[in-house]
Amino acid sequence: MAKYYVVWQGKQPGIYSSWPECQKQVNGYTDAKYKSFPTKAEAEQAYQKGWKGYWGSQSGGKSKAAGAGGGVRRRTKAEEPAGEIDYDSISVDVGTKGNPGPVEYKGVDTRTGQVIFEKGPVRKGTNNLGEFLAIVHALALLQSQGSSKTVYSDSVNAIKWVKQKAVATTLPRDASTEEIWVLVDRAVQWLQTNSYDNKVLKWNTKAWGEIKADYGRK
Repeated sequence: MAKYYVVWQGKQPGIYSSWPECQKQVNGYTDAKYKSFPTKAEAEQAYQKGWKGYWGSQSGGKSKAAGAGGGVRRRTKAEEPAGEIDYDSISVDVGTKGNPGPVEYKGVDTRTGQVIFEKGPVRKGTNNLGEFLAIVHALALLQSQGSSKTVYSDSVNAIKWVKQKAVATTLPRDASTEEIWVLVDRAVQWLQTNSYDNKVLKWNTKAWGEIKADYGRK
């Protein structure tokens, strides 16, 4: 069912006909106020009335994110993205056999599931390091293509490491882990010497199911 998104407070207030358009206006905007409506007429009416008549007015007194059909709320930086999936994106995931153990990763088209890139298996590494490498691989590929597509990962730690441009792992540096550390050091260097506009978002597994790149080894 089609939805319309009202942005009362955002980068550019207005009415939008898709969640990705709305998302561009509210991501990174402090105290953004927005909400989804089932019809354009309702959205136009709500936009004219202003956010005070809608924000926090949902049942149970709890606001929900736009795109999920709920009320308006302020999103925190570390929060899982709510609403609809941005299908114009790459989803990444890692496959491991033991942790630490052999590691492989891949990136797929979120809409079709088609594999865009894959790496491994690397002799010995960890789940989070594999996720980190997959995200950076996707960002480097998208940069080379001049693409602003979103990257999805289901690893909170890997996303944090990408943003910090550094990893925090207890995996030792020795002969058995040399291969993955060479890749990790190269990825960290890339992050420290390159810039990108792509969003790196947490895949909302609870709402959307397993990430599209899932190896199915759980």
